[in-house]
Parts: sequence; structure tokens; C-alpha cells
Amino acid sequence: MNFALSEEQEMLQKSARDFVARESNLKRVRALREDKTGFSPEVWKKMAELGWLGIPFPEEYGGLGQGVVETIVVMEELGRGLMPEPFLSTVLLAGNALLLAGSEDQKKEWLPKIVEGQSFLTLGYQERDSRYEPFSVKTEAKKKGSKWTLNGEKAFVPDAHVAERIIVTARTKGKPQSREGVEMFLVDPKAKGVTLTDIPSMDWRKRALVKLEGVDVTEAERLSGGSASDVLEEILDRATVGLSAEMLGAMNEAFRMTLDYMKTRVQFGVPIGSFQALKHRAADEYVQTELSRSAVYFAAMSIDEKMPDAQVAVSTCKARCNDAFHLIANESIQMHGGIGMTDEHDIGFFFKRARTAEVTLGDSTFHRDRYARLKEY
Repeated sequence: MNFALSEEQEMLQKSARDFVARESNLKRVRALREDKTGFSPEVWKKMAELGWLGIPFPEEYGGLGQGVVETIVVMEELGRGLMPEPFLSTVLLAGNALLLAGSEDQKKEWLPKIVEGQSFLTLGYQERDSRYEPFSVKTEAKKKGSKWTLNGEKAFVPDAHVAERIIVTARTKGKPQSREGVEMFLVDPKAKGVTLTDIPSMDWRKRALVKLEGVDVTEAERLSGGSASDVLEEILDRATVGLSAEMLGAMNEAFRMTLDYMKTRVQFGVPIGSFQALKHRAADEYVQTELSRSAVYFAAMSIDEKMPDAQVAVSTCKARCNDAFHLIANESIQMHGGIGMTDEHDIGFFFKRARTAEVTLGDSTFHRDRYARLKEY
């Protein structure tokens, strides 16, 4: 397996890096903490104009028809700037749900809108006590004539506050832990019986508890008219690799900022970067970033090439990035000393993002357990 980027992928990487440097900085991120939307619709439209929102979607829906590797090339650069635009929720979660499970009519209606940056969608699959298990679904969908009635809750739904539709998982039959009987439905967040409650988060990104109380949806709003069991894990795996790439970009930027500080902060008449103990810690951080990079790109290539152990690679990648970002965020604060503990310094943004990203789409314990189950340990 060749880990080197192609010429086209290198051009995409440079374009994304230049865009982030030009359009976003941590001063912008700081200001967006107080913004009700939480991101910039203008920046989102520019990302659409560059074609990034259409990377994973076929050309017939306005996309570029590229793979997971091209997606993570962009996600890594977005992570460097801690950009809060809803790429994960709209493109990787909802977009892949429509692509892999939607009917042809649903794809034609929604995917071009996503690609053009006109509509925001998201996916609600997690519940209060599901512990990341996608098939631990208590939300019920009962057929009533030509409609379905939904009752239940979805927790930590990203960017639900701006979503035109929320794709929710609901059980039509079977026990709460069963793989069978789980389906997906398009829900209008403004429909009768839908209640959104903001969930505060450390990194200020918008998440919501979505309550569904007697919400009626039509048959046309049921994705693919069948079970989600065959595709739900694939949807989440693609999103997990994308999030891991974002984490990779963020940990590299935090590491870069820390190295710069170590070269300029003087203690006892010399830069603190000359201290042997700090050199060793910085060397360990570098090793962790490179291990993470290998894991992320291997997982992306495994999905693109439909390798039999792709799920194993995904869980390896997320567990590795969780641990590495956690370590690097901690060390960055430590090496910045007292200034690193203040809100005035930007390094704290990476610490906060690390804490929320590592518990999104599965923490390390979940993915190590999943790895063991997949390997039949």
C-alpha cells in the first residue's frame, strides 16, 4: 500500500492549507464562541465553491466522485485551523447516510443541495445510554396507515440547530440491542413533536438533545425503505476516519505552536527548548503524531479499497488519535506553563477540542473493545 499522496492529492492539500490560512484563524474561532450559529455560512459557501462538499459524492449528484483519502486530506487541514464549519455532520454523517441508504429520489433531492452548500443536514444515532453502540436503539418507529410515528430521544446530535433535516435511527422491530429492525428516517426539526435542547460542550461546538414525541413521517422519508443494519456502521466508519483526520491536523498544529514557544521562551538565560527533559517529551509527541498519521491514512485507504479488515483499521485509527491528541494537548498546556492555562492564549482551544473529539464517534475504550470483538479475542 502506497502512503504517498498523488500529485492531485498534493494539490488538494495545498489548496486546503492555503484556504485555512487565508479564511480562518484562531481569532475567528474565538469570536465564534459567542455566535448563535457557531460557524460562518460565508466560509461554508466558499468551501462549496471549491468543491470540497462534493468530494465523496458521485458526479451525477454534483459531486467529484472521489474517495475517503481525498476527504481526509481536506479534513486534516480544517483541523489545523480548528474550523467549526459542519463538514462532519452534513457531509460525512448525513451525506454518507443518504449516499449509502437513501432512495434515488432522496439522493436527487438532498445531495446536490449539500454539494452546493445550500442545505445543512445531520445524523442522530446516539442515545443517552447507548455508549456509542449504533444498534443500541430505543427510539421507536411504528407504522400507522401510510405514515410512521417516531418516539424517543437522540443525544449529542451535531449541528442540529441549523439542520434542515435530521436523519434519525429508529427501531421498527426487535430488541433494543438487536442489529435487525433499525431503520433511518428524515425528520424536519420544525415538525410537530420535535424538541431541540442545546447541550453545552467544552469546545463550544453546537450539539443538541433531540426529543421525538409522536412525530409523523411519510414513507418517502424512510431511507431506502429497509434496514440500516448493512450500512450504518459503514456510515459511522467513514465519519470516524474523517474526524480522526481532523484530530491529526489539530494535534500537529498544537505541536507546532508548542515548538515555536519552546524556541522563544527563555528561562535561566536559554530557550526552554534546549532543556533535555523537554526535548524528550517533544520527541515523544512527534512520534505520536506520525503513528497517528499512518493509522489515519491506512484506515482511509482500507475503506477506499474495500479491504476485509477496514473496520479494524478504523477502530485502530480512532483509538490511536484519541490517545495522541489527548497527550499532545496536555503536553502543550504544560510546556506553555502558566500562560497556557489562561483563556487569553490560543493553545487552550486545542486542549478543549481534544477532550470533545476523543469522546465523539467512540472513545478509546469503545474502539479497543470493538477491535477485540472484530478480531475475535
